[in-house]
Amino acid sequence: MPYKQFLKMGQFNFNNELSGKIALVTGGTKGAGRAIAERLSQAGAIVIITARNAPEKQNNMHFIPSDLTKAEEAKKVVHEVLSTYGRLDILINNLGSSETPAGGFAVLTDEDWESTLQANLLAPIRLDRAFLPQMIAQKSGVIIHIASIQGKLPLYDSTLPYAAAKAGLINYSKSLSNEVTPKGVRVLTVSPGWIRTENVKVWLERIAQSSNISVEQAEKSVMDALGGIPFGRPAEPEEVAELVGFLVSPRANYLTGTEYVIDGGTVPTI
Repeated sequence: MPYKQFLKMGQFNFNNELSGKIALVTGGTKGAGRAIAERLSQAGAIVIITARNAPEKQNNMHFIPSDLTKAEEAKKVVHEVLSTYGRLDILINNLGSSETPAGGFAVLTDEDWESTLQANLLAPIRLDRAFLPQMIAQKSGVIIHIASIQGKLPLYDSTLPYAAAKAGLINYSKSLSNEVTPKGVRVLTVSPGWIRTENVKVWLERIAQSSNISVEQAEKSVMDALGGIPFGRPAEPEEVAELVGFLVSPRANYLTGTEYVIDGGTVPTI
């Protein structure tokens, strides 16, 4: 049964397992970030979301406009969260982007590398550093880093800086967990494969139109470029959100320091 149909049938009871928890989701207005924010809200959490642009649909979440690639913007978010709520229990570092040109190493400038590292590695590091003292003081908290399978399966022609940044994030996340888990804070990494977001759908329509093929054929061509997806399709944002929802819940209380890959079988190694 498709996941969205499963949810609509009301067969899953979240039981307010995150009731009273304060959660921050970066990049929380679109795609997987929005799905994660909605999943945590459904489980009873008070959810704060950040992004450069306001959400397209109104919701009951606290929105903080910010560009987290800039240190001063991160400080603004931290100040607003702590001054409004007094603490943070769950931090989902979902923000990530790859806007560099294709063509391999030779076409990439210092600015391409720096902007990609700021968004995908330094932004989560800044937020972790700011919120961890309070989490350690309360001896509880969960930090999730949303990485990518490109951390282990890079596409050098088109996303070299992004892949390098996500590999760094995975390594940093593991190291951080070793330091702060004994102090009561769990740290985990979720590495999705290809996700069928609204932006991806628009992109596939463009490919189909320019190549005079169907959207289904365009999707298959992308999957072939990735080496194939054994599951036969990209992930839905809600499927990634469901994994995150479990990992931040009390049901996952013993899990820390681990990378969870959700890619439909794309990565060909164990």
